[in-house]
Amino acid sequence: MIRFEPLTNLFDMLHHFWEHPKTERRVARGLIAVFIMGVIAIEANRQGLLPPAISAITPTNHFQAVNLAFSMLLVLEVMSLIMTISCSIARSMGKQFEILALILLRNSFKELSNMHEPITLQLDLMPVLHIVTSGSAALFIFVCLGFYYRMQRPQGYITAPMERMRYVMTKKLISLMLFCVFLGIAVYDGVMLVTTGRKPEFFETIYTVLIFADILLVLVTQRFMPMFHAVFRNSGYVIATLFMRIALGAPPFYDAAVGIFAALYALALTAATTYFSPSSVDSGRKGL
Repeated sequence: MIRFEPLTNLFDMLHHFWEHPKTERRVARGLIAVFIMGVIAIEANRQGLLPPAISAITPTNHFQAVNLAFSMLLVLEVMSLIMTISCSIARSMGKQFEILALILLRNSFKELSNMHEPITLQLDLMPVLHIVTSGSAALFIFVCLGFYYRMQRPQGYITAPMERMRYVMTKKLISLMLFCVFLGIAVYDGVMLVTTGRKPEFFETIYTVLIFADILLVLVTQRFMPMFHAVFRNSGYVIATLFMRIALGAPPFYDAAVGIFAALYALALTAATTYFSPSSVDSGRKGL
């Protein structure tokens, strides 16, 4: 693993830069600027002030600026998720649910673009129901996350310091690889949006990539933690990621239901693997 140390050092630099307070402040200012510029661009398009090429990809509903700002926020959250993979699988799983909750909230804001200006309940009943469903599902996932984080306990799978170091370095390499994939998907979707006007499916693609990344992490875990308890726990988290991916591609109402089920599944898995610790499982098996 020593030969990969320059790459892990590069990841550490990226991680430090991303979580630095100055970076966080700049990102916050950037989001504010994106939102304001989005509102201005939409109004300019409504007034016919934009060139035809730009007007073709600029919406005319002011609520789309909210969707744009939230989408940018979610992209940044995905970046944070990539950085947390090097910490622990449980923490990265929690981050995935945080992003899912924010995506559901974004879906609520997205429904605003389907509503009339001004909003009229008689004409906008279905979008209102979508907002209620997505918002309630996001709140439910938030509550599940609170219990999820409270249940987490150190499992002590790896006790040897050198093995722990190799395991962490391997996860950093995977995170660095995901960072490169993240940049590639973002650039590709951006180019396709500008050149063809095609709606990007960034988050759906990212969660598909995360499924494969989680499977890779399970295989890596098998190398460092061959015990049944660790393999079962981490494989179960992959199933939770799969449910989240299904939720992202599901139609309204179903996306909320599948998202809630994914949160409940992860919560039940965490409760089971915490209550039945590795030592209790091993002792029970030896007693047979």
